[in-house]
Amino acid sequence: MSDPDRKTRLLAAAAIALRELGDVLAPLGELFAAAGHELYLVGGSVRDAVLGRLGNDLDFTTDARPEQVSRLLKGWADAFWDVGIEFGTVGIRKGEHQIEITTFRADSYDQVSRNPEVTFGETLDDDLIRRDFTVNAMAVRIGATGAEDFCDPLDGMSALLAGMIDTPATPEQSFGDDPLRMLRAVRFISQLGFGLAPRVWQAITEMNGEIDRITAERVRAELDKLICGEFPLDAIDAMVETGLAERVMPEIPGMKLTIDEHHQHKDVYQHSLTVLKQAIDLEEGDPDLVLRWAALLHDIGKPATRRHEPGGGVSFHHHEVVGAKMVRKRMRALKYPKAVVSDVADLVFLHLRFHGYGDGAWTDSAVRRYVNDAGPLLDRLNKLVRADCTTRNKRRARRLQQNYDNLEQRIAALKEAEDLEKVRPDLDGNAIMEMLGVPPGPIVGQAWRYLKELRLDRGPLSHEEAEQALGEWWAARGEK
Repeated sequence: MSDPDRKTRLLAAAAIALRELGDVLAPLGELFAAAGHELYLVGGSVRDAVLGRLGNDLDFTTDARPEQVSRLLKGWADAFWDVGIEFGTVGIRKGEHQIEITTFRADSYDQVSRNPEVTFGETLDDDLIRRDFTVNAMAVRIGATGAEDFCDPLDGMSALLAGMIDTPATPEQSFGDDPLRMLRAVRFISQLGFGLAPRVWQAITEMNGEIDRITAERVRAELDKLICGEFPLDAIDAMVETGLAERVMPEIPGMKLTIDEHHQHKDVYQHSLTVLKQAIDLEEGDPDLVLRWAALLHDIGKPATRRHEPGGGVSFHHHEVVGAKMVRKRMRALKYPKAVVSDVADLVFLHLRFHGYGDGAWTDSAVRRYVNDAGPLLDRLNKLVRADCTTRNKRRARRLQQNYDNLEQRIAALKEAEDLEKVRPDLDGNAIMEMLGVPPGPIVGQAWRYLKELRLDRGPLSHEEAEQALGEWWAARGEK
């Protein structure tokens, strides 16, 4: 299909999608038209309509000032919020739709921070030229009957048809104004499956150091959208090849320096991308942020632990310990929530635990400890260790998959026989104090931990068996 034919087809599909929003677009257009103001659906909303992926979040732009927008929508909107009012944005909810309406902008930047001097524009063209990418600089005029004219002065449609991320102004000017756009460009590779225009790739390569002007929180938000996109491997590779990863998460390109011990991949970096892909294939439902980060970062400790062994081999002893520490340091620097830092680091720390399983030689005690150590991360850990099988030896891969299956079957059987989800001592603190005749203190904690270890080793004990074991422990300590 030729580009003109494809363009016609996509615009027709977008028009149908927008007609289905007539109950929102038509009354909005009528309100603004009656007051003598222009209103346009704009940005990602138009892009997604053309791509057939329009959701409930709608972005508009208008020549009306924020206070005028607020007055126009009073009585029509179900709810208001004014978080972005200082930047000219009025947010509302109407039914199931989240709507933001922003006054035309013609901002200027100081090329030092990314904070613009907010200046309201007078025309749609003023507004579109300051947007990040041409695919986000298309608009649809909204009138009293709903969607009307398609407006594309910067030819964003051609970029969309080509699957290309390009900037309305020169990339150097765009990224100099707001360096976060470099990371956003790479993020759109993941979300849209597009590529970077050559001049955009070159500008990012030359200007990647400018990302240091951006706060950790904003970098983190873009990284999360990137890794949870549909094509994260392509985006990560672009981030590495342009040098942007070296500025925001240098541990990722750092893996390129280390050949894995089996020489099955170009390097540990390529292995990690493969593990990420395989982890994604194991997901059930929405993207799993924690699993994806753990899959990508599970081997970041290898460069620091690489050792050349006699005979030409290479080892990475304790790389899971080092890697977990590196994950905590990097994710804390990026201001991740404590729970996310802990979960990703714990998965990295535990990802080698399965490899001691061999051919099912673990005792029930070892299986209990595996489940206990994983805790609520068990399902993710099982997915991670399965994804970590990247061997090209089909017989070995089949044997590993059989071992994974066997371990999961044993876990299921033990769960059915005993409460593996909450492995606790068979006597609680009160029972321990009563039996030993001791007050609250360190001894109670020591006794509790002893019984917990016993529970992991032997499985559930009866009350009498637990009391007998505690008595023997107490006697062996020589306590009176």
